Amino acid sequence: MSTPSSCRTLRLPDGFRNLLEGLALEVLRVQPDDIVAFAAQHFQTLLQRREDGMVDPVAWGAQLEE
Repeated sequence: MSTPSSCRTLRLPDGFRNLLEGLALEVLRVQPDDIVAFAAQHFQTLLQRREDGMVDPVAWGAQLEE
């Protein structure tokens, strides 16, 4: 018999909470009509910044969560 998934303890990856909080703040600030498209662009911008060597938002967020 399988164990129901509700019995498992799930742990958020390091930096994830900070990424979601950042997205939520930007959504509240900008009030976009299409939140999904806005979120996609938001994360694409973060990815580009990380690839350009500017800042890794996941590593930065993980440090804030410590």
